[in-house]
Amino acid sequence: MTILFRGPTFPLVRFRPVIPGLILCVGLLVADLAATGVAVTADYEAAPDAEPTLIERHAYLMGTRVTLITETADRAAGSRDLERMLRVLEATESELSTWRDDSLLSALNRQPVSTAWQAPRALCELFADLVAWHRETDGAFDPAVGALVDAWALREGGRRPPAALLEAARGRSGLRHIGFERDRCLLTRHDEVILDAGAFGKGEALDRVVRAERHRSSGPWLINLGGQVVVGGTRAGGWPVALAHPSRRDESVLELRLMAGSLATSGGAERDHWVDGVRVGHVLDPRIGQPVSRPASVTVWHLHGLVADVLSTALYVMGVEEGLAWAEARRLAVAYLVPGRAPDRQLPRVDVELRATLPFRQRFLAAASTSSRP
Repeated sequence: MTILFRGPTFPLVRFRPVIPGLILCVGLLVADLAATGVAVTADYEAAPDAEPTLIERHAYLMGTRVTLITETADRAAGSRDLERMLRVLEATESELSTWRDDSLLSALNRQPVSTAWQAPRALCELFADLVAWHRETDGAFDPAVGALVDAWALREGGRRPPAALLEAARGRSGLRHIGFERDRCLLTRHDEVILDAGAFGKGEALDRVVRAERHRSSGPWLINLGGQVVVGGTRAGGWPVALAHPSRRDESVLELRLMAGSLATSGGAERDHWVDGVRVGHVLDPRIGQPVSRPASVTVWHLHGLVADVLSTALYVMGVEEGLAWAEARRLAVAYLVPGRAPDRQLPRVDVELRATLPFRQRFLAAASTSSRP
């Protein structure tokens, strides 16, 4: 959802007494689920005819909060499911986190220039996907932006870098500086380029959980990892997920029913920085090496979390008009929320216009309900 993997994101997660509804947003603290009466401890086997109940687990991974929820009549089995999912997320963090010096990604970023690095098979396949989406988006997605992240001090409150520093960072950024031999799984840095997992790490982690849990979990489940949501199993009516107002991130404007796949949202309301009165966006346009700060937010649905994660960033970089045309041409489920426009007929009570592709409308809006609850 965001370009920064190393900076914390605190999504707002709201739960009703019976059915959880999540607000996809950036920069807010996870709500206390226990206060709603939803939180359930799991320390005994449920009776065979027990009613399904919600079991939840919290952790802090990949520089952000993660909430895991399952609905099951067997509390002990549900707890084991969540523990197993959490282990998968932790294993992914050990590979992709740039917070950790011992991660595989950090090892690649330290590899001497012009010296090939042997990638494990899973990372090799992931890198092939990253290269493919980099090409498909004409560079609007590019994970090799660590030097630019540092130049703009996006992990440290932001700054406006001197021209020479910025130019040097731009020269050391971009996937063009990494050679990739897919058949041998070899990666070679041809400059001091730094990969940052901020626009793909969460999605990859969620996909690994989906693959690991196929036909294993005792009930339907949901994971909210730093504001990106994925669901598994079959839940009657799906999971209600509320999209936040792009400017007032504690206010939901549209409720969707997520039956399968993943939703990822990118926006700048809370995580952008202000430096000397100038707004410095936390998302970078890798094509020009400049931060992007837009009033609109964009939400992407895809069956695969990695794709939703990658494209929510790329489409935010593109902007509303370019992004909608690009997504519509590829039959992708994408929606922009644009503040300050005349009320949309889908959102009659709020000052936001919904600009969505046909696949998004077909998937969600027939059953969507609107809300302007704070």
